Amino acid sequence: MDKTNTLLFSLFALLLTTSSSKDLCHKDDKNALLKIKKAMNDPYAMISWDSKDDCCTWVAVECGDATLNHRVTTLVIQNDGVSAQIPPEVGDLPYLQTIIFHKLPNLTGEIPPTIVKLRYLRYLWLSWNSLTGPVPEFLSQLKNLEYINLSFNNLSGSIPGSLSLLPKLGYLELSRNKLTGKIPESFGSFKGVVPDLFLSHNQLSGSIPKSLGNLDFNRIDLSRNKLEGDASMMFGAKKTAWSIDLSRNKFQFDISKVIVATTVNNLVLNHNGLTGSIPVQWTQLSLQTFNVSYNRLCGRIPQGGDLQRFDAYAYLHNKCLCGAPLRSCNKII
Repeated sequence: MDKTNTLLFSLFALLLTTSSSKDLCHKDDKNALLKIKKAMNDPYAMISWDSKDDCCTWVAVECGDATLNHRVTTLVIQNDGVSAQIPPEVGDLPYLQTIIFHKLPNLTGEIPPTIVKLRYLRYLWLSWNSLTGPVPEFLSQLKNLEYINLSFNNLSGSIPGSLSLLPKLGYLELSRNKLTGKIPESFGSFKGVVPDLFLSHNQLSGSIPKSLGNLDFNRIDLSRNKLEGDASMMFGAKKTAWSIDLSRNKFQFDISKVIVATTVNNLVLNHNGLTGSIPVQWTQLSLQTFNVSYNRLCGRIPQGGDLQRFDAYAYLHNKCLCGAPLRSCNKII
């Protein structure tokens, strides 16, 4: 190798060394992450975290660009056997925008109040864990939240109505917990866009607030609760809903004059106390999922559209419903 090539090689090696040794990670973020790692008992997802390395290169961590001074913006821990609680030090990552703790069956305890310090937080995803305690009231202080998913935990108590104050919330998923009480009246007046709302598989009771009828939900799932009364306000010709699931509750109302928006693709109303007959208007729907079984419906199933595309299981156990795919109305005595 001649002197010129030797010099170029040396300069290139020096540049590589300088580049690799430059730590973009903010020292406070690194310290907080190392504390989180220790508090969570060095889970597999964090086992490669080395204090000598740039934390922006660590697995499960992302940092922002230069405009955010390369501060940590994302922390994702999932599919891990970690046995711990959510460390309070999570609140010491002030530029965090996304937290995902998902499928950590031994992650226990309550959602720490230090999360309220994360004023840039947009995505809070703490699902399929074993978290307990309430859905925190303090979440309403995080004005940048767009996405909340706390499903598949053991959360209890009532749903804080203050969540409706979040101006950017577009997705609220609280299904598969042990929540009780009524759906908050304030959920009929979300301050921002109308969010996709998932409250299924809880122990919610009482009537749906009439104010919910003023909103145009794209997706709403209230299934498998103890809700009762009239839910007909959830429907309407001028609405643009895509999916409505009210199944396995105690709703009682006459569906005979219920107009379902033609945008609805999934309509699941089984296991309630619905009365009346299926409206002819429902033949205009393009349905992917449909079920009205285990109600008190009567009359002939209208012919046309997608209503005959579903088998008898979508209609069984009603008072006197007849016509394809059930038995002929002529055979009913």
